[in-house]
Order: sequence, then C-alpha cells, then structure tokens
Amino acid sequence: MLKSHQLTKFRKRLLDWFRQNRRDLPWRRTQDPYRIWLSEIMLQQTRVAAVIPYYERFLERFPHVQALAAAPEEQVLRSWSGLGYYNRARNLQRAAQRIAAEHGGEFPARLEEILTLPGVGHYTAAAISSIAFGKKHAVLDGNVARVLARLGAIRGDLRASGHWRRLRETAETYLDPGAPGDWNQAMMELGATLCAPKAPQCLLCPVAQFCQARKLGIVELLPEKRKKHAPVEIHLAAAVFADEHGRTLLLPPPPGLNGRAIRDPLATLVSNLWHFPTTAISGNAIRKLRNHLRKLNIRRQNGRLDFLAAKPVHHTVTYRTITVEPFRIRVKKLPRIRGAEQVPLSEITVLPVSNLTRKVAQAVLAPLASPLRKA
Repeated sequence: MLKSHQLTKFRKRLLDWFRQNRRDLPWRRTQDPYRIWLSEIMLQQTRVAAVIPYYERFLERFPHVQALAAAPEEQVLRSWSGLGYYNRARNLQRAAQRIAAEHGGEFPARLEEILTLPGVGHYTAAAISSIAFGKKHAVLDGNVARVLARLGAIRGDLRASGHWRRLRETAETYLDPGAPGDWNQAMMELGATLCAPKAPQCLLCPVAQFCQARKLGIVELLPEKRKKHAPVEIHLAAAVFADEHGRTLLLPPPPGLNGRAIRDPLATLVSNLWHFPTTAISGNAIRKLRNHLRKLNIRRQNGRLDFLAAKPVHHTVTYRTITVEPFRIRVKKLPRIRGAEQVPLSEITVLPVSNLTRKVAQAVLAPLASPLRKA
C-alpha cells in the first residue's frame, strides 16, 4: 500500500494522464446512467472496437429505458445479434423493465439498488454509480486487478476469493474521492492501454515509479496465469435448406434450453436464438443429419434430399472448440415445421441469430467444398 503522500502524488499523476490521453469513446461523452450501463454490459468480454457500432445502433433503436423495456425480446436480441453472450441482452431488458416498473423509468442512483438489477454485479454497479452519479465506489475488473497486482507485486490467482477481496479493498483505498468517475475510468484505461497483459509499456506509464513489480523486474510475470479449463471439442452438422427463391428455414430457440447443461452442443451453438436444424455428430455426418431430419418429418415432406457439403465452420466459445459441417439442401418448397420461420438465406439476421449461425450461412453461400452427395 502507498503511504499518504505517495497516494496523493499517485492520484494526481494518473488523473492528469487520463484527462490528457483518454480515448474518445461515445459513452464518455455522457453522464446518462442508461447509456453508461449499456456500454458496461456490452463491454463485458467484448473489445471496445467491436462494441462501438453496436452501441450506437442499439441506442438509435432503444434511446431510453422505457423503449428498451417495452420492446419485444426478439427485437432486442436482433439488435444484439453478433455481440455474443446473449444472456447479457436478456438481462438488460429485464433490468429495464424493473426500472420502468419500480423506479418510474429513472435509473436508481444507490449502489444497493443498482445491484438488485438482473445481470448487474459489483463491478458494473460501481462503474455506473461512480461515473453517472459521482458516488465513491471503486471498480474492480480484470484490467484494474492487473494494475493493482503489478503495483503491489501480488502473486497467485487473483480470482481466488481472498486475493479478490483484498484487491477490492485496495481499489477502494486508492479511489480518488474528489473524482471517483474519472478515477475508475483512469484505472481501467491504464490497464487497457499501457499496463496490458502482454508487452506492458512501462516507459510510458505515468505511475511507473510506484510499481513494485517493475522494481523487482517481474512485470511480465504478473498476474500469474490461471489454470486453463481442459478444452472440449464439439462436432455438429447443420442442414441449410434453400428453395427456388433463396429462402431458408430457421428453427426457434429450443424450449427448455434454460438450465440445460453447458456441455449441450446445441445450447452452445444457438445461445437460445434462431438456428438451422443442427445435431451433434460422430462418424458419418450425412447419416446423422438425415436421422435428425427424419425426426422433424422433413424427408417425408420433401422426398429424397440432395446434400451439398460446404466448407466446415470453426468457432470457439471459451474452452469449447466447435466444428460444424454445413450442408445445403435444395428443395422446391421449404418444409413446414412447427414454429419455424422462412427467411432469405442471405439475410438471416432479420431474426436474432448467433455468430456461429451466421458463419454457417456464409459457408453455404460460398463456393461448395465438395460435389453433390446423396442423403
């Protein structure tokens, strides 16, 4: 921990650096708690550059809490489509509905009230509270934790409960009470830009003189790496129907998906969104897919089906590596399946779909990888 006179200098240097060098991001041009909240939810596990266009489009469609609360869930998911981790969008709308119902559409200012909103943890609540309302609550996310670990030369797994609790206490101690919003953003900015996980730019760091890890020559060794989850490989096959007008079939989110085990490959694929008929495979992909389609009565509706194999699609979600073998199936008329929707194959995003479903559509629209194969 820094002594009193050091802490004063540390705060001043970091805040001066931030105010002169901070990135011009759209959510930094406002103190509207709704917009700050939206940015914080979108930025979870997503890069800033990827978030900006989604953030701006989302606000055009849902400019305030009431608009988000009143919208059909499908429209919200469609606006979110491509960002991934779709429970963020569902929780965002549930929270908006609670704000509309219980707070008259006004975003609550108290940390305790913000914490009761679906999908909001301590980090997000502290960020909104400090940036939008000037409350004295320090944030602690991965970027801030890395800065603090290097400043204090802290070893071990930072996510372990004891370490994380002490880091939170340290973050609260370092917080500048005169500018809590700027301070939290400065700590996050330092971690996101100069104090990066790899190749930290210590020579440019405004507070390098206070860094114990730099003095010990162990900056790049901290934080210590966590043990990785054993990788899991998932193999799927997807049936992409295409009629004479270029339309395809998407199936609705499977009922009862919530609560199913995360190892379920379909749950991993669709994120509770619209999707192509898909099944897990081992061995002959066409045989497995044909059996799956029989359960949907598709063979009986269309007679013999011709399968055109497209290039396999690869996708990664945390520790899961997904390989999908897409097959384009040409039919005169799309089969009728309860709950399914007919959409243009080239414009499947008219419905909320996952990034992987997008990749599957792109694969079958690209030049085919193999000659015609009969199912």
